[in-house]
Amino acid sequence: MTPQDSITDVTGLRVGHARLDRPGALTGTTVVLAPEGGVVAAVDVRGGGPGTRETDALDPRNVVQRIDAVVLTGGSAYGLDSASGVMAWLEERHRGVRVGPDPSHVVPVVPAACVFDLGRGGDFTARPDAATGRAAVEAAAASGDHARVETGAVGAGTGTVAGGLRGGVGTASTVLESGITVGALVVLNAAGAAVDPANGVPYGAYYGAGPLAFPDASVHEAALRRLAEARKASAPPPLNTTLAVVATDAVLTRAQALKVAGTAHDGIARGVRPVHLMNDGDTVFALATGARDLPEGPLALNGILTAGADLVTRAVVRALLAAPGGLRGPGGDFPSYRELYGPEAEAYSR
Repeated sequence: MTPQDSITDVTGLRVGHARLDRPGALTGTTVVLAPEGGVVAAVDVRGGGPGTRETDALDPRNVVQRIDAVVLTGGSAYGLDSASGVMAWLEERHRGVRVGPDPSHVVPVVPAACVFDLGRGGDFTARPDAATGRAAVEAAAASGDHARVETGAVGAGTGTVAGGLRGGVGTASTVLESGITVGALVVLNAAGAAVDPANGVPYGAYYGAGPLAFPDASVHEAALRRLAEARKASAPPPLNTTLAVVATDAVLTRAQALKVAGTAHDGIARGVRPVHLMNDGDTVFALATGARDLPEGPLALNGILTAGADLVTRAVVRALLAAPGGLRGPGGDFPSYRELYGPEAEAYSR
């Protein structure tokens, strides 16, 4: 296997994107599909305005032990309907919680979370639906093991914005000394900024998510002027939300997975300022496939906790860099980081 530096480096996980294809639409859905047999999962919600589905099922006190997919979607709460398409796809394959004597008697539990992108394409009523969710899970299933994950303005990241700049999907991974793989996937859509307004440096670069390079002062000044013009032409988005999935091939209990999800929020906080506001719905899922045992000892989880947060920060920066061009239309004017900083942005891609 050649590492892709993406969440799909965790063996068994697949990612698929689908975009709502209709006039005035700028939204979509992303599905993280588990291997057969499902994964241990948990969720931690820190934003004040979340839109979620089936997250209570992941509480370690509750009955569901494993899940088969996670849905990240645009369309605000309307877009959560995309999870219905994923449920139907799983049911057809008899994947889910067994509730009867026949193998077909299953209830797929599909946790989902949404970002606010309503109206970004001009049509407020354009939202992902069950068909969008089915298309995304079919794309995930067809992608193959360890497939490259498309990033940028795709899937749930199609119409996302962060601090007036275009957002998107980003991903990253690492292998710990123990041989355990940890990966992350982020949908960047924040009320806060992912870039330091003092100098144009992506906040994540201060925490090792790329080289700490400072754009030329004249380039930064021009970027600030362009961004100010764009903000005047765009109504401030009332709601936002950054979503993340952190995954590992380690054996984790549901309580340990919950700890991973909680600590991974530190990665968002390093890459976006401010975070977890009342108009954000910041949500992190943690998945564990259980292919590798944790090293012995009470502190063995620390390596995964540290890596999860670091990878989320890297994925935030990659989401910011993945959009080659800005977003201009009836929904607003949102330049991309590469558009503002040009060749200077390449420093953070290394």
